[in-house]
Amino acid sequence: MATVNLSTYTPNPAPYSLSGGVIRFARFGYAAKAVVYLIIGWLALELVMGSGGQTTGKRGALYEIASQTHGQLLLGLMAFGLFCYALWRLGSGFFDLEADGDSTKALFKRAGYVVSGIAYGSLGVLAVSIIAGTSGGGGGGGEGSSAQGWTAQLMAQPYGRWLVGIVGAVGIVVGLVQFYRAYSRNFMRNLQVHEMSETERTWSRRVGRLGHAARGVVYLILGGFLIQAAWQADASEAGGLSKALNTLAQQPYGPWLLGIVALGLFCYGIYSMVEAWYRYLPSD
Repeated sequence: MATVNLSTYTPNPAPYSLSGGVIRFARFGYAAKAVVYLIIGWLALELVMGSGGQTTGKRGALYEIASQTHGQLLLGLMAFGLFCYALWRLGSGFFDLEADGDSTKALFKRAGYVVSGIAYGSLGVLAVSIIAGTSGGGGGGGEGSSAQGWTAQLMAQPYGRWLVGIVGAVGIVVGLVQFYRAYSRNFMRNLQVHEMSETERTWSRRVGRLGHAARGVVYLILGGFLIQAAWQADASEAGGLSKALNTLAQQPYGPWLLGIVALGLFCYGIYSMVEAWYRYLPSD
């Protein structure tokens, strides 16, 4: 098994050394991302345990925050954090802030950062629109409608079905990469492991592995939705995270499957919170 040698591993030198203020903003962004996954995982776990809850996606997590006491204030903090994370991802993609390099593999990775930055930036915009009362509602259902909407737009282009199928295939590849990361534990390379206690390293590996594996399952399902949409020329076959979790729940042993993936998504939220504190960033 390919593993990270924590006694000898050091991150690549970054091409930029950023100020402490920028680094704090980036860490706040990772914390906001963590909150999103913690809410998604927790709500699904509550559903499995029969104590309320629901299957929802990232958009639904924001509506859940808005429904809480002081929800507007909390959502304002989330919007700020999501914008921080989006800018960090975009900067990592365009300016190689995380020293991935210019190899073909690195360029694909950096392109993924840009896509992630755009996605989380759109979440930040949604958070602001919820605060302003202009979002039109939606929650998890809104996420599915959004996925179907852009799928329909893409399908309307020349060779649109092929484009949708390619996006679906990319989603499946991303899912397989998540499984590899869970297997190899190479996500630990992102952390300043020398500043962590042995207990912190052990639990970071455990929650990180389960979290990445759960994300792998979700990406495989989402990619499958898009390939099915392309095959049937039907954008309604596409869907978001909420639909993926509902699909799991409808399978044989569905509650068990949903419970395991929900726990994994919650664990990914914990791992993201560890990143907020210990992730290697250029000025560290």
